[in-house]
Amino acid sequence: MSETETTAGRLLSLLSLLQGRRDWPGGELQERLGVSARTVRRDMARLRELGYPIESISGPAGGYRLQAGTAMPPLLLDDEEATAVAIALRTAARSAVAGIEETALRALVKLEQVLPAHLRRRVRALGEATSTPAPAWPGQAPGRSVDAQALTLLAGACRDCELVRFLYAARDGRRTRRVVEPHALVALGRRWYLVAWDPGRSAWRTFRLDRVEQLREHGRRFAARTIPGVDAAAFVRRSIGALSYRYEATVTYDAPVEQLRGRLAYGWGTLEALDEQTCVYRTSDDDLEWLAFRIGMAGADFSVEGPPELREALGRVGARFAAAAAGSG
Repeated sequence: MSETETTAGRLLSLLSLLQGRRDWPGGELQERLGVSARTVRRDMARLRELGYPIESISGPAGGYRLQAGTAMPPLLLDDEEATAVAIALRTAARSAVAGIEETALRALVKLEQVLPAHLRRRVRALGEATSTPAPAWPGQAPGRSVDAQALTLLAGACRDCELVRFLYAARDGRRTRRVVEPHALVALGRRWYLVAWDPGRSAWRTFRLDRVEQLREHGRRFAARTIPGVDAAAFVRRSIGALSYRYEATVTYDAPVEQLRGRLAYGWGTLEALDEQTCVYRTSDDDLEWLAFRIGMAGADFSVEGPPELREALGRVGARFAAAAAGSG
């Protein structure tokens, strides 16, 4: 656990103790929390900075109490903290994790009610500009983390139809300067994407946000356009599926196509029925072992039509699994 998480947890414990009893000697708080007198003093100062009405009690032992007749304010968040919480809640509200969606939505509504006007507008812009479809496919390699300020800047630019500029790193590492018209943010799996019109190329483009660097507002507005297809998420899926990869694989499964639709990841290929009991899966990737792992995750027997390198990768992956199983006792 990080120092920030430890401090936050301790502050919440302090608040709980102060609400449960009016007066607390400093030594007793130290014992309850397992910290020094200096740490207690520093934590009390932090709570006062956050707006909690805490008085110091003079005397030989010293101590602390809440001011009489004063309602406890909510735990205050700075701009970055509030934005981070809102991003997490909006993502959770669209999550496939059972039971979390409604709770996250209720928490988000409460958060928006107490936010200052400028933050409330920013958070709502993020929600309006963001599409969060299905969760990540197990094992999907994550990109670098995306800065919350970049998300809010892009969300505001989508809302206000303002151009943005940035340096973009392609899959091969080549970097190019871009000035684009941002239209939507999409959280797909473990990655964030920007759907934008690129005037320099006169075409719609999808940008992975973990590859965006030196993001800045451009200062000019543009006329809104309609994203091709059903919605922004569908456009991103189609863009990912259209990418050209080093290895193109064709696999035949001994299972009905309906059985596998929910197990094979979106955006990574096509699945077609051959008959009632078999289907063919066409997919691609630059990483052979990840490709082998993904195909094996379907949970059905299969045969490989090609390429030959995929068979070799399946052998390597299978040997590691077999060795692990043999050594498990």
